[in-house]
Formats: sequence, structure tokens, C-alpha cells
Amino acid sequence: MITAEKDTVTFVAKDGREVTIRPAEPRDAREITTAVEEIIKAGEFIQKDAPKTVEEEQKFIESVSKQGHMYVVAEVEGEVVGIARVLRGEIRMKRHSGLFRTWLISKVQGMGIGKQLMDYTLKWCKENDMHKLSLTVFTSNEVAYKLYEKVGFKTEGVMKEQAYINGKYVDEVYMSVFF
Repeated sequence: MITAEKDTVTFVAKDGREVTIRPAEPRDAREITTAVEEIIKAGEFIQKDAPKTVEEEQKFIESVSKQGHMYVVAEVEGEVVGIARVLRGEIRMKRHSGLFRTWLISKVQGMGIGKQLMDYTLKWCKENDMHKLSLTVFTSNEVAYKLYEKVGFKTEGVMKEQAYINGKYVDEVYMSVFF
């Protein structure tokens, strides 16, 4: 069951727990940076060497909102377990397009939260007159790649051996969906 209130969506995950997707707020910064640190340590799917400081994250959340971008968190039992964001093109000629980024902490992967974040994002893009949404995904992240394909993303290009992850060179796929 899914319920929606303005910019907030609540649903029941595959494990029976309630999940809320809502706009990020400065108060979420500490949990976001802690979660990013965990994902960086896993060393596979996030393109960062270090998380922002809590203060940097707070400022980023505030600026994203003011600039008309999307930045939402997924919460389970009051804990921020993931994010999704769309940063729109900064100049007028590119404002119709955006770059998508998302992550979930490992303990909630496979619960259907990623699919709900994707649905939320696609709906937001349509409601905000986006024409194109792009992302990149490593070929080693098969689950994410299949999800993106399932919701309509198409491969636009492949950057061969773009990353070195767990002792192997992996390709990075550039994908987009058009509205």
C-alpha cells in the first residue's frame, strides 16, 4: 500500500516495515554523512572518497532545495537509509535535463526501496517539466543496472574500464530516459 501527502510517500517494504520517502532536510545531514561513510567503506557503488562534513551536507541540502533540484531521503523506523537526487542543468539551455544519483545502505537493499525511489524520481521529473534524466552505473552493479533498464533507461555510452573496484577494472555505463 502506498500513501502520498504532498512531496512525501509512505509504503510497506518487502520485510513489512514502513518506509517514508520525503524531501531531505538539514536535520538529516548527520545520518546522510554517516551512511555515506558506510557505503564508501564497502568500496563498490558510490563515487566518493570521503563524505561531506555535516555542515557541508546541511548547506548542500539547503542549496538544492532553493535551486529547484530534487533531494529526498528514504527512512525506515526514523533512520535515513538512502537518498535519491536530481540535479538539474544549471544553465537555461540544459535546465530540461538532470543527473540522477541514489544509494541505499546495505541492510535495506533488496526490500523494494530502490524501485520506490526510482518511481518517486520519475514522477518528480515529469511534474517538473524535465525532458531527460541521466545517470551512470558500474557494470559490476547488476541489480541497479537491471532496475534502470526496467524503468526505461537506455544505454547511451560505455566508458571502458572507468573504475578500479575490488581489484578489477569495471566499465561505467551512461544511461538516460526521456519523458
